[in-house]
Amino acid sequence: MIYTVTFNPSLDYIVSVDDFQLGMTNRTASEMIMPGGKGINVSILLNNLGIKNTALGYIAGFTGSHIEKSVADIGINADFIRIGDGLSRINLKIKNIDGTEINGMGPVISQEKVEELMDRLDALTRGDVLVLAGSIPSSMSDNIYQTIMGRLKGRDVLIAVDATSLLLLNVLEYHPFVIKPNHHELGEIFGVKLTERHQVVEYARALQVKGARNVLVSMGGMGAVLVSEDGYVYEAAAPEGKLKNSVGAGDSMVAGFLAGWLNSNSYEEAFRMSVGAGSASAFSEQFATREEVEEVASRVVVERIDC
Repeated sequence: MIYTVTFNPSLDYIVSVDDFQLGMTNRTASEMIMPGGKGINVSILLNNLGIKNTALGYIAGFTGSHIEKSVADIGINADFIRIGDGLSRINLKIKNIDGTEINGMGPVISQEKVEELMDRLDALTRGDVLVLAGSIPSSMSDNIYQTIMGRLKGRDVLIAVDATSLLLLNVLEYHPFVIKPNHHELGEIFGVKLTERHQVVEYARALQVKGARNVLVSMGGMGAVLVSEDGYVYEAAAPEGKLKNSVGAGDSMVAGFLAGWLNSNSYEEAFRMSVGAGSASAFSEQFATREEVEEVASRVVVERIDC
């Protein structure tokens, strides 16, 4: 079973605004409300690909209830932990203004509720897959990913991590199955600006040396790179298509990679599905369907380079 963890789920209010003006009343040209948070996004795309999974995390208030209902309506099994006080956050995303977002805070999560999640994760065993994705609420320790991976050490659970900066660096000693920074995040880790694929490969390898088994790096319109544990570098240009919505494209890549790997045991196929899923979701108003992912993935040209 695949489990995703979203510590701070949200209702994503995704709008487009024509001729946006600061200090003025602006009206939406389009709008939709979806359950959000990186782990939930991964769950949605996995579900679209026909792969059963369970979404874990915390919810609070009426917004949390709507998140829970929305996830269930999509067909995803959820095992959320309810927080008694506060509200799950609402994130405003203005999709046609250079990815402008205003993200809410979310509820305070007590140590007691952290332990409740740990009890759920203690049930994971060989053959299970765990996705740790997204930021950590300020009320929680910033070493929570590290704590979880340490607790699961030795159980042969495949763990995917999509996080930034120290959240990512601190888990490398536990050898995550795959990590997925974008090229901006990868550059920030090492204090450099990465603009070329060969640079991305160099620094992705550096993260592999630090412990990651596979390093998947998204590069937006420049495509993607995978430095894999099988001794190869896989590269692909971005497939052609019209960008409609970049929200969740990176999370779709994580889901596509896991789906491709579980179905084929091939890193090349996992990478192809990853690029296909991320691009297909970017070309769609919402998360891509299975048919859309498979169509775009069929157009992804993967180049395999011997390390």
